[in-house]
Amino acid sequence: MGQIKVTTCPIEGLYVIEPTVHGDSRGYFMETYNQNDMTEAGLDMVFVQDNQSCSTKGVLRGLHFQKEFPQGKLVRVIKGSVFDVAVDLRSDSKTYGKWYGVELTEENKKQFYISPGFAHGFLVLSDVAEFCYKCTDFYHPGDEGGLAWNDPEIGIEWPELVGEYPGSADGSGYQLKDGTKLNLSEKDQKWAGLKDTFKF
Repeated sequence: MGQIKVTTCPIEGLYVIEPTVHGDSRGYFMETYNQNDMTEAGLDMVFVQDNQSCSTKGVLRGLHFQKEFPQGKLVRVIKGSVFDVAVDLRSDSKTYGKWYGVELTEENKKQFYISPGFAHGFLVLSDVAEFCYKCTDFYHPGDEGGLAWNDPEIGIEWPELVGEYPGSADGSGYQLKDGTKLNLSEKDQKWAGLKDTFKF
């Protein structure tokens, strides 16, 4: 059985997970998921779906959630680097509206577990990033919700990103410090801020 290091975060329900990596002159080997190790660490969620995406530098995906079928997500990066963020939308939580972020890279091999009840998103910091995640519930079309990625009430500090808040989730006035334009989907530029967003 492999070994993992699980670090709790300042917001309950978020965990950074680091696998044991076995490396030598040939490369490396690691277990990316071991149910026994997770259970031993007190994480007994069951995953039903695996997803993978590829994005270019400056792409920001999020902040997303499902309303009636909330998903727990175990996320990691297999190529490149991203800044990954979760925002607490649990109405009975003492940290409602608070955010936590972690840089996930192919080098650090960290994983981030986000319990149901959070909005989730990430910003791509490398030229290309391949992003993998396991979900505790299936994708349900029509159940999608979203939260403005730049809502000043939340105040996410996206690394390398500069720009002035235009009063909405519109990303046209933002760029990375190297001049790369922020790249958002049309849908992600229309989400409302925290005060007008769904609560769990």
